[in-house]
Amino acid sequence: MSLVKLKIKGISYSQTQNGAYALILNEVEGDRKLPIVIGAFEAQSIAIALEKEIKPPRPLTHDLFKNFADRFDIVVKQVIIHKLVDGVFYSSIICERDKIEEIIDARTSDAIALALRFNAPIFTYKTILDKAGIFLKFSSKEKNKEEGDDSIIVDEILQEGETVEIDSGATDAYKELTIEELHQELHKAVAHEDYEKAAQLRDEISKRK
Repeated sequence: MSLVKLKIKGISYSQTQNGAYALILNEVEGDRKLPIVIGAFEAQSIAIALEKEIKPPRPLTHDLFKNFADRFDIVVKQVIIHKLVDGVFYSSIICERDKIEEIIDARTSDAIALALRFNAPIFTYKTILDKAGIFLKFSSKEKNKEEGDDSIIVDEILQEGETVEIDSGATDAYKELTIEELHQELHKAVAHEDYEKAAQLRDEISKRK
């Protein structure tokens, strides 16, 4: 079976389902998206890893795993989303130590959080992308929004499948802040370990770049 390389397109949150987030993966050589519903902690961990300039005052669980792996010369080579059963994605982490390769089962959200920290590529099988991949369709009013606004509402993915709306993911207060003020607020949020707020600030900063 052929592998398809994926990249992270964005993360968004559900406005009606507490703790529900969506991680949107995009095929590198194509337009299909692979939406994966993940938990709040994993969403925050992935968002923090995407913001390279931000370092939490204390290591998150995935940071601890990275530190542990570095200490014992374990390298994550790649992550493969290898199975989809009843809407649940299953993943494997391909690791290497002393030139010996090991395969470890993991939740997809954890696997991707680690892949980011090891700069490891993310793959899935073509059959999975054929089954679960979608082409996102946008309403005409949303096409006028600034290019690069990739925050997808989870509810639309879960309820309508291919028809999605776009939302900035930031409050009106964040929209009024300058880039410098956003970075200041982001550092404060991380210092206070408020990673949900940090993720929203990061989204707003990314949208303006």
